[in-house]
Amino acid sequence: MKPRKSRRRRYLLILFALLVAVVVCTGLSTLVGPAGAPIGAVFGALLDGLRCVVTGQAAPADSLHTIVLSLRLPRAILACLVGACLALAGVVMQALFQNPMADPYLVGVSGGAGLGAVAAMMLGINVELAGFTAVPLLAFTGALGVTLLVYLLSQRGGKVQTATLLLTGIAVGSLVASITAFLMLSRDEHQAVVLSWMLGSLSGRTWLHVWAMVPQFVLGLGISLALARPLNVLLLGDEAATHVGLDVHRAKRWLLALSSLLAAAAVAVSGVIGFVGLVIPHICRLIVGPDHRILLPVSALAGALLLVLADIPARLLLSPGEIPIGIITSLLGCPFFLYLLHRHGARRL
Repeated sequence: MKPRKSRRRRYLLILFALLVAVVVCTGLSTLVGPAGAPIGAVFGALLDGLRCVVTGQAAPADSLHTIVLSLRLPRAILACLVGACLALAGVVMQALFQNPMADPYLVGVSGGAGLGAVAAMMLGINVELAGFTAVPLLAFTGALGVTLLVYLLSQRGGKVQTATLLLTGIAVGSLVASITAFLMLSRDEHQAVVLSWMLGSLSGRTWLHVWAMVPQFVLGLGISLALARPLNVLLLGDEAATHVGLDVHRAKRWLLALSSLLAAAAVAVSGVIGFVGLVIPHICRLIVGPDHRILLPVSALAGALLLVLADIPARLLLSPGEIPIGIITSLLGCPFFLYLLHRHGARRL
């Protein structure tokens, strides 16, 4: 068998295996929970839900069906979508900055979202749009607003250099973090809630959040795959990319907007979940190589798998309370990443 055909078959097998793992783990996440319902009954409720979707009938209104179909299932699906968006944003950001340590929060996405959410909680802002409260709305607005500010401050003669963008993002991110810390210290009564949000949480998320994430994920994945070739070309460096006909500055604007939108959409519904966007691209690159045509879908599935797995212990270990999911992602992902790093070496990162 020719090497190219063998490589393509291996990539398809990896994609299929990851897809199966995501579906299985999403189902597993709905079977277990602090409510203590028998697994057989939960599985029956899932089948009832599937039957109702097919036939168009309303699901039974008892407590078991409510827990499974209205709480656990949307939460598990949302974990997949958030993990996929964060991983995609990480892949794009690392190619954009040509820096393996870049992550979705480097240009202020995290800081802007944190400032927006903390302002909504601390100042008691009470607005609602399409079912969403002030916290996710202001988090999304803050993330995109700070990213736009960083981009405008980085412009020199209509062009944006990668190093300038990186340093401006760090500086503005530090400024925004300081303002956020000041708001947190100014009022004590909300600090526990704010800290939980800053570490990430999927508690209380519903189908409303899922339906809000689906179009953003589909759009982000589609645009990412469409930009796979420019992402590959950028790995050659700006000068070489220009020589092969790529409009580098235009491509960077699109990629920055894409990665910021993906990260902002995830942060707005889940809080600040670190690690996924930074390390998942590394792990997937070690397994499938740097070609973004395969790296992007593999990373999206791996990010979804990591977050839906992380959400299970986050709900169960301190039941009836919860552990912020950002802590779990680090505990799950770091050992595996260190293992791969030790096995394959840093040269392929």
